Amino acid sequence: MPDNKSRSLMQIHFAVLLFGLTGVFGKLITLPSTILVLGRLISSSVSIFAYMKLMKKDTKLKNRKHFLSFILLGFLLAVHWTTFYESIKLSTVAIGLLTFSTFPVFVTFIEPYFFKEKLQVSDIVTAIVTFIGIFFVVPEFEFGNDMTIGALLGILSGFTYAFLSVLNRKFTEDYSGAMIAFCEQSTAAVFLIPYYFIIQPVVSLSNIFLTILLGTIFTALPHTMFIGGMKYVKTQTAGIITCLEPLYGIILAGILIHEVPDFKVIVGGIIILGTVFYSTLKSKK
Repeated sequence: MPDNKSRSLMQIHFAVLLFGLTGVFGKLITLPSTILVLGRLISSSVSIFAYMKLMKKDTKLKNRKHFLSFILLGFLLAVHWTTFYESIKLSTVAIGLLTFSTFPVFVTFIEPYFFKEKLQVSDIVTAIVTFIGIFFVVPEFEFGNDMTIGALLGILSGFTYAFLSVLNRKFTEDYSGAMIAFCEQSTAAVFLIPYYFIIQPVVSLSNIFLTILLGTIFTALPHTMFIGGMKYVKTQTAGIITCLEPLYGIILAGILIHEVPDFKVIVGGIIILGTVFYSTLKSKK
């Protein structure tokens, strides 16, 4: 029988694998990105709330001022997920995942501002190398090109997620990961509800099924598993495993929807993931 640490490692790897699959849903679900994200938010937040009630976890805010903070976090999450899926719809799963995965580089620049930490020269070099990788990933930099727009939206998704992750750090001492996720996701859903009435999409049964699947099995479940696995695994180790998400997603996209990146994208991906891996290791020292 595996020990607690081994089980936790397998749990985190499986959670990251499930997260990696979320990009594929951007191609499988034919709804507009805002509606896709709205469905994901609703099904995921409902699932997390049910889990917290079942486990008898606290679902109340400790400070009324935190409500305003979660409104901001919810807005950032809505922008992050919407730009992420729009990136994939316009370009490819590989481009969407790789450009989004630049977020740890953005974190190295944002954290010094919020936590009074010193920015180092190596951070600037890492950022430059990362964007060299993006140059390889994007076929051509033309604003009329869907691939270019998709890559830019992927970068915006990573940028907003960097802010989200840094601001989340301020609440980890007061709330569980599940509570933070529920507050953010339910608030983000409120921001996107008006789009349903503006767009008035025709929603098929297959899209409903896939969206619920995305929100429960591929969002709420891995999130809960990842948090649970952190009990016996170091934060640094979990961060390194998270770097595998784009790799898992690209491999699964190739298997499931036959979307295989070309050599140039692979080279760019290696450069980006290499710098992300370095940033993750360095941030934990």
